[in-house]
Amino acid sequence: MPSARTTRTRRLAVALAASLTASLSLLAPAVAAPPPAAPAAGPLREVMFVGNNWDGTADVIAARGDFHRVGRVNVIPDKAERLREIHLDPVKLAFFLGVRTGPGEGHDQFVDDMYATPDGTAMVVSRPSFADVVSLDLRTGKVNWRFPVAGYRSDHMAVSPDGTRVAVSASTANTVHVLDIATGRQLGSFKTGDKPHENVFTSDGRLWNMSIGEVTTALDAPWLDWTKGDRKITVVDATTFETVRVIDMRSRLDAFGRDDLSDAVRPLVLTPDEKKLYFQVSFLNGFLEYDVESDRITRLKTLPGSPDTDPDRTTWVNDSRHHGLSISPDGAKLCVAGTMDDYATVVDRATLEQGPLVPADKPYWATVSGDGTACVVSESGADRVTAIDFATGERVASVAVGDHPQRVRLARVPADWTSPGVN
Repeated sequence: MPSARTTRTRRLAVALAASLTASLSLLAPAVAAPPPAAPAAGPLREVMFVGNNWDGTADVIAARGDFHRVGRVNVIPDKAERLREIHLDPVKLAFFLGVRTGPGEGHDQFVDDMYATPDGTAMVVSRPSFADVVSLDLRTGKVNWRFPVAGYRSDHMAVSPDGTRVAVSASTANTVHVLDIATGRQLGSFKTGDKPHENVFTSDGRLWNMSIGEVTTALDAPWLDWTKGDRKITVVDATTFETVRVIDMRSRLDAFGRDDLSDAVRPLVLTPDEKKLYFQVSFLNGFLEYDVESDRITRLKTLPGSPDTDPDRTTWVNDSRHHGLSISPDGAKLCVAGTMDDYATVVDRATLEQGPLVPADKPYWATVSGDGTACVVSESGADRVTAIDFATGERVASVAVGDHPQRVRLARVPADWTSPGVN
């Protein structure tokens, strides 16, 4: 049997060991508990995002049927912080005011383009006046991440076919950034012509960018077209961002016998097999057809001009005559936004015959409804979105939205989604 002294010694040793273990545990790095498993994605609902450029909001509307408004998102929740930064930097302030007086027609441009993340939890928005791209949590309305673009203005975007990457034009830096849509991390970038504008991903793993040059100057006479800058289509590998092709429409237009037309390619669409491309150019009331494989322009469609349209080209918004083009899912019909002529119309692609001229107030964009049966145009002058049936060419629905709607994009949001605090 141990003595009392031995027992006390053992107890002291145990106490010292326990104390030492506790001390060492404070010095050692904590081992984090494994993170909880991410909740399974809930059911999603197909909608459309409508960017209200001058409002700084995006309306969420039904993607088919009556296209009723589902809710609204404030895309500039950090407005005060952004304005503070701008006013503390004279160069940024000069460009900010330049956007307002130039392409903004006297207004700040708060939303140009927007897409949803694949899981429907966030809206990714390009904000021209703030020269950035942000991801907004669709439940809370808060900013998830922010990416300032090179230069002083962001513009059109495009999302990769798998929905994981977003490309954005940095229009004053002649650069396109490609970002991870979930994190905002830049995956790559590439240089373009002057004033990159539209971006399009294609199924062959390429990314097309169209640069439109200077569109805010008053040098709009055809003989002054050379002053508009270096305008071209830049096609890059969408993974390496290396240039694989450059298309200068100037030589193609000349070969087609239309050296009087601008080579600034505006909105464009590809046929489902991506063999034909239809595109609008500055100052043209109509569009052209381009054969991708033979690398030549094959047809021109001139659409009616309105007798009420001012013939002074300097009054046309950002050199646009017609700005907005979409194609039906089967490739049979084209839908054209006749911006300065105040109408939209459906055109048969085989014959190039147009349907009824549907009155619309400065239509600025055209896309396709969720069920593929209608063309959806934004009436920026009337603050409405209007749907036109591809089969009949007639208006089938119209819904009020915010101030100066421009881009309209298909998206998916949680089935139970409601506006994050904005009515």
